[in-house]
Amino acid sequence: MHLVVRSVAMIATFVLMVSFGNGAAMAGSAQEEANRTAVLAFYEKGLNQKDADAALAYVGDRYVQHNPNAPDGPDGFRKFISFLREKFPNSHSEIKRSFVDGDYVILHVHAVREPGTRGNAIVDIFKLENGKIVEHWDVVQPIPENPANNNTMF
Repeated sequence: MHLVVRSVAMIATFVLMVSFGNGAAMAGSAQEEANRTAVLAFYEKGLNQKDADAALAYVGDRYVQHNPNAPDGPDGFRKFISFLREKFPNSHSEIKRSFVDGDYVILHVHAVREPGTRGNAIVDIFKLENGKIVEHWDVVQPIPENPANNNTMF
């Protein structure tokens, strides 16, 4: 009988551990999905709609820009969106896939500045704190006219 009680106690402990573990994982997943949603909205409002103020609603008090050609802060972002609106009013970015790892959201993007052109393959990395974007990195690669293989970049 003692063995049965011990076995039941061990199984109950295991079930509780798994249950609490799943709750923690789900809580993390909910925050990760909120982070993804914030970045996708930021991208749509900023890069596609070219509405800097609407996009900046998703940005924290500080915005560190790791792209060496872009200044830090909201004003730098506003200047970039103004540039897009003026020089490339028909530009469009299609997010092909997104990945989330805690406070980081990574986008794989096909960005076309002029309709009818090949555009660029972009990987954007965003860091969020308290649900707001606080840092950004990107890598941009032009889509070649004559690639060395038949694979797509997406």
